[in-house]
Amino acid sequence: MPREYEIEPFRAPVSLKIDYAAELNEQQFAAVTAVPGPALVIAGAGSGKTRTLTYRVAFLLEQGIPPERILLLTFTNKAAREMMRRVTDLLGSELQSLWGGTFHAIGHRMLRRHAEAVGYQRDFTILDREDAKDLLKACIGEAEIDTKSTRFPKPDVVGDIFSLATNMQKSVGEVLAEQYGYFQQLAPTIESLHTRYAARKRSTNVMDFDDLLTLWLRLLREQPEIREQYQRRFQFILVDEYQDTNRLQSDLIDLLAERHKNVMVVGDDSQSIYSWRGANFQNILEFPKRYPNAAVYKIEVNYRSTPEIL
Repeated sequence: MPREYEIEPFRAPVSLKIDYAAELNEQQFAAVTAVPGPALVIAGAGSGKTRTLTYRVAFLLEQGIPPERILLLTFTNKAAREMMRRVTDLLGSELQSLWGGTFHAIGHRMLRRHAEAVGYQRDFTILDREDAKDLLKACIGEAEIDTKSTRFPKPDVVGDIFSLATNMQKSVGEVLAEQYGYFQQLAPTIESLHTRYAARKRSTNVMDFDDLLTLWLRLLREQPEIREQYQRRFQFILVDEYQDTNRLQSDLIDLLAERHKNVMVVGDDSQSIYSWRGANFQNILEFPKRYPNAAVYKIEVNYRSTPEIL
């Protein structure tokens, strides 16, 4: 079992490599040096959100938190690589043991270690969008669905319906009723197809992109020992672009943060670009309700636009 690192409100070590007060503005400095506990950072466009997260990681490391105890979740691998590169530049040391990447990348990493616990082999293959569409076509053919007489949705549309149901943590029937009313009369057939598609994926040891999240969540919910292992390991969790998280992703964060509750989420409550895949801006608004003791930091100084444009 990994060693527990319990820390009191941060006290600066004898020799910090970084002068945080000089490198950051007052609002950024407050967020970066926040004491352990849940924290919501509201950061508008151009306010130095990436800089704040980067220095937060550096600050945790300088306080003696081992890099393997930190989890950094972003929406692009490029963003994760950029943040870790900046931290490396700041501290002059590599961060190979820090887990950083997209939700899908972290889910993939975890499932490679524990695939058997969710009914897969560790050498599972990940389907791209075209591969998933081809598998759906095969399932439609096997089910002998008359796609012309029933005006059945095309495989890529069926895939979108299944993906939305997964990411919003809703049933296929609920998604059809709410967003695809013109296919609602086909709900029993589409739901049956969803079951067939999932069974084919398991039998052929393949996952689609959404499985990396839904099976990750299932792994944590159904395997107490594995859940506790990662809850203990990730003492600090940092989440970028929190306004773009959906129900599935917020559930993953809450589950991983359940033990230590040292979760810092950063986002802009005025924008969300992933509504098409179930992003729920309510996550950022309701964060203080789910974490009643959460500190809220606002970073409002804009470095990207002139006052006239703002």
